[in-house]
Amino acid sequence: MTHLWVRAEQRPNEDRVGLTPDGAAQLIAAGLRVTVEDSSVRALPIDGYRAAGCVIAPEHSWPDAPQDALIFGLKELPDDGTPLPHRHIMFGHAYKGQAAGRRLLQRFGAGGGTLYDLEYLVDDTGRRVAAFGYWAGYAGAAVALKCWAAAQSGAICGPVSSYSGSDALRADLLGALDATGAARPRAIVIGALGRVGTGAADLCDAMGVAVTKWDMAETAQGGPFPEILDHDIFLNCILARPGTPVFVPADARDAARTLSVIGDIACDPQSDFSPIKVYDRETDWTSPALRVADDPVLDVTAIDNLPSLLPVESSEDFAAQLLPSLRGLDDLQTGVWGRAKTTFDDHMKGIS
Repeated sequence: MTHLWVRAEQRPNEDRVGLTPDGAAQLIAAGLRVTVEDSSVRALPIDGYRAAGCVIAPEHSWPDAPQDALIFGLKELPDDGTPLPHRHIMFGHAYKGQAAGRRLLQRFGAGGGTLYDLEYLVDDTGRRVAAFGYWAGYAGAAVALKCWAAAQSGAICGPVSSYSGSDALRADLLGALDATGAARPRAIVIGALGRVGTGAADLCDAMGVAVTKWDMAETAQGGPFPEILDHDIFLNCILARPGTPVFVPADARDAARTLSVIGDIACDPQSDFSPIKVYDRETDWTSPALRVADDPVLDVTAIDNLPSLLPVESSEDFAAQLLPSLRGLDDLQTGVWGRAKTTFDDHMKGIS
C-alpha cells in the first residue's frame, strides 16, 4: 500500500499545504495510506484530516517515518546536512545552479533518497500539472504595490503578513494606495499570458493600476528593453531558464528611469539565469523590499513563498490541481512521476 506522509512545514511564514482533507479522503478511498503531521501553523485545521481518516503524526516527525513513506511538503527542509533516505515530494529549488540546491542533492546522494520536485511534475507536453502561479502573481503584485505606496512618502515597505482571504488583502491594499494621495502607478508585466502573470494583472486591474502586458512575442528579440524603465513598477513572472533574456541589467540602477519598484515574482536571484541583475538575494516577510538605488529610488521585492500570503485559497487551488497526480502514486516509474525521477537522476550526475 502506498503511504503518503504529509509533513508540517518548517519554514517561517509558511502556512500552506498541498493536500486538503477532502483530497486526503479521496486518496484513502482509492487505497492509499495517508499520514498527516499535526501543525501549529497550517491554514487548514488538523481536525478535517482526522475526520477524513488520516493517521495523525506529531509535528516534524517525518525523519522517523517508515522508509517506504513518500514525504510530501511544499517548501525546503531544514538545511542541516543530514542524509535524506526517503522519497520526498516538494519544491527543491535545486536544478538551476543554486548553492543550497547542490547541498540538498548531496544529502539525497548520501541517504539514497529521491526528490520528486513539484516544479518538474509535468505532463507529456511538458506543462506543469500543478502550480501556485496565479496566487503568486496576485500576492506578488500586491506586495510590489505596497512597496510603491511606501516609497511615495520616502519610506521602505514594512513587514507583511498573511490574510484570511483575497477580499481582506484588496481592502488593505486599497487603503494603502489611497492614502498616498498620488495617481495610480503604471505597471508592466512580463509573462502576462501565464498563470503568474494573469494573477499579477488581475490584482493590478482590481486596484485601478494600468498594466502593459508582455509575453514571449514582446521579448523574443532578446533585449535590451528600455520600455521597462518607463513604467513605475515591473512585475517579472518568467521563470529563470537557459536562454531567458536580461530584463533589468545591473546598470539600470544609475539609468534615467521612471521605474521605482521591481516585483520579481519568479524570485530566483541566485540562479545563473536570473533576468534581473540589480539584486542578488531574496527578500522576506519581515523586510519585503530591498533598496538597490536611492536617487531615484529603486526597490526590489522578491519573496519566494508569496502564495502563503493567501494560504487558504492558494492551498485549495494547488491541491485540486495536484490531486489527480497523487492518485497515481502507485506507479512511480511512468508518467508524471517517472519524468520527475528522470529529471532528478539527470541532476544527480556528478553530485558527490
